[in-house]
Amino acid sequence: MNSELRILVVDDKASFRFLVTEFLADAGYQSAGAGSADEALQELARLPYDLIISDLVMPDADGIELLRTVHRRWPELPFILITAHGSVESAVAAMKEGADDYLLKPLNREELLVVVGRLLENTRIRAGHARMLAAQKEKFSFQNIRSVSPAMGIVLKSAEQVAAHPRTTVAIYGESGVGKEVLARAIHLASGQDLTTFIPVNCAAIPETLLESELFGHVKGAFTGADREREGKCARARTGTLFLDEIGDMPLALQTKLLRLLEERVYEKVGADTPLAADFRVIIATHRNLEERCREGAFRLDLFHRLNTFPLALPPLRERREDIPQLSEHFLGIFRNQQGKHLPGLSSAALNDLCAYDWPGNIRELRNRLEYAAIVTNGELIQPEHLNLGLVSHDKMPAGDRIVVHFDFAADEFSLDAVHGRLTAWAMDRTNQNKSAAARLLKTTRKIFY
Repeated sequence: MNSELRILVVDDKASFRFLVTEFLADAGYQSAGAGSADEALQELARLPYDLIISDLVMPDADGIELLRTVHRRWPELPFILITAHGSVESAVAAMKEGADDYLLKPLNREELLVVVGRLLENTRIRAGHARMLAAQKEKFSFQNIRSVSPAMGIVLKSAEQVAAHPRTTVAIYGESGVGKEVLARAIHLASGQDLTTFIPVNCAAIPETLLESELFGHVKGAFTGADREREGKCARARTGTLFLDEIGDMPLALQTKLLRLLEERVYEKVGADTPLAADFRVIIATHRNLEERCREGAFRLDLFHRLNTFPLALPPLRERREDIPQLSEHFLGIFRNQQGKHLPGLSSAALNDLCAYDWPGNIRELRNRLEYAAIVTNGELIQPEHLNLGLVSHDKMPAGDRIVVHFDFAADEFSLDAVHGRLTAWAMDRTNQNKSAAARLLKTTRKIFY
């Protein structure tokens, strides 16, 4: 709403200040006047303003001097210069100094309001964009990666160190769902970039015939259907990060071109022979064993060595179970906001099940299970049955139930080890081959199975 916006009008003539402030008031804006540059600076220090409209020619400090001072102190504040001494030279000089627009006296009311409205809308959009980038930076920063695991701590420390070297190629290894892209974004942001220059490419999701064009772009006529020139992901990643996810699935033919990009820091569009600068960092990620892929002939050994400059291996969630309580509360906090419902938290039994489960889908699966539980609960503590983990819980057996186990051995087969083997096999069968649930059933730890 215009009534929430405040505009300062600066002119040494009171009659002109009155005219402009009346135009603005009729359009619903709040406005105030200042008779000199010094008076304007005092007013700006007293109250926040959304726009300045200033005369160019004034006694003492003129409009250009005021513009310079304002931009030093309030660099985002839009500034319009107005003068009766209009010329191309003065307009060019004003714009070079950073004026957002330039108007001539006698002032046209409609033109003034159009310019004011456009500049205020642009400022609103820029402010919204800045808030979005700040929120994204907070969301994906290292500070938002929650872990008390020593193994994870080593990885995060190394990742923060390499973030300070924006030309170093980083290779992130780990199972699906461990957070490889989350770590890649954190490295990118810690390099001083925003997420507009973080460009992800899933090498497994794009058809082989399109992947080269998707990465490098193409010129018009490069292939059937290329009716116009197109920039690729490399161009969009300029000065930032190209994130190649599932690099282990990249076609061999394209691996040669990626190797050249890494070694010579140049690439070419499909159908062109002009080299373009590859001025960005490359971060790759994969759940595959690239050394094994090299032995199979599916991945170039020289490319592997070039990519493996700074390797980071993210541990699976089952190897950092101490992080599960903190991660769970983090995700529940997200779902409280998203769903707008009261979620008091996890029961002890539910938390025990979460910590005992093996998490083949890692953190992604944990989030999904908690989102499911958040939806199906109605204000009570989350219980094991809400998690839908498929565990057999010995704690949930009805009171008075008995467990009868019968093993039949030949005399020469019988031993403590034989009983142990039969008992663990029985527990695994009872719990659908889930070691964590079987250990709970036997009231012991998973070590019994190793």
